Amino acid sequence: MAMAGEDANAMRALRGLENDDSSVRLKAAMAVGTTPDPKFVGPLIERCAVEPEFFVRDMLTWALTRHPSSMTVPRLIDELRSERAQARSQALHTLSKIGDRRAWPAITRSLLTDADADGEVARSAWRAAVVLVPEGEESGLAEVLATQLGRGERATRLSLSRALIALGEVIMPVLRPAMKDPDPGVRQHAIATERLLRDPDAGFEFAVEEAKRLVALGTTGQEGG
Repeated sequence: MAMAGEDANAMRALRGLENDDSSVRLKAAMAVGTTPDPKFVGPLIERCAVEPEFFVRDMLTWALTRHPSSMTVPRLIDELRSERAQARSQALHTLSKIGDRRAWPAITRSLLTDADADGEVARSAWRAAVVLVPEGEESGLAEVLATQLGRGERATRLSLSRALIALGEVIMPVLRPAMKDPDPGVRQHAIATERLLRDPDAGFEFAVEEAKRLVALGTTGQEGG
């Protein structure tokens, strides 16, 4: 009887993930994460790809982290090949939260430079990459990330700067040439990132304004250094 009751609860939770009411979906995701079961992994990942509410997606990710990575990571890696941008970005976000480095080979250059319209896939890939990168491969990752300097609006640029800074001093060999790039947007972004690496308390807006001033003056602030 207990088993039948558990199955009924599981079915209710799975149905709840499809409910029109976002608060019901949130509670369902919480229930699934509270009582993990292998049968939940597929439906959770499928829901991540289509869930419109950020706070529900975050709970879906939490629920997935409650399941063994041996079950979730292979399925999430499969999602990285999805044609749906949200499926790719949410799978990347979830992989970054799980932190299993077996997923590292799946963080490809195409994901790190993904051209989806709002940049969410690339931002998720950057965050996942700096969590999963194996020791000794940070420089190679920095080289790929540096190709994205100057991309997008403030949120995208801040996300890239944070990812680069998380790698530490290994980013300087790729930042220095970018600080003299012919594209003023690339130069500004590289200079702002270098400022934040040196002074994390400065704040992104201050670093950007300082970078704009230096670009306007035709200097990177590195002359003689």
